[in-house]
Amino acid sequence: MITPHYTILYVADPQASARLYARLLGADAIDAAPTFSLFAIEGGRMLGLWQKDAVKPAADFHGSGSEIALNVPRTADVDALYATWREAGLTMLQAPQQVDFGYTFTAADPDGHRLRVFARVE
Repeated sequence: MITPHYTILYVADPQASARLYARLLGADAIDAAPTFSLFAIEGGRMLGLWQKDAVKPAADFHGSGSEIALNVPRTADVDALYATWREAGLTMLQAPQQVDFGYTFTAADPDGHRLRVFARVE
């Protein structure tokens, strides 16, 4: 089986998005170019931010049809990240709440990418 290791988000401004994601992830980009920034994430995974009008072949991007989900250990971590990300200026799509799989909130970055933080049911 081939395992996906890279997630690429198409963004309007890679430098601005890299600054935002560095703050959200607590880590600097490991590689940066005028139209692309790359972050190393636990487990050997990578998150790339690619300028959407520089993607070849051109992408037909119309908002977010998926989301990046980040699992944290405790519900208190969900609340703490909600406050931090709200202060960072992300659009909050869903306030912290209990759902079937755990305690969660959902935010959107400036390009409309959905970011979900959750703690499994305790």
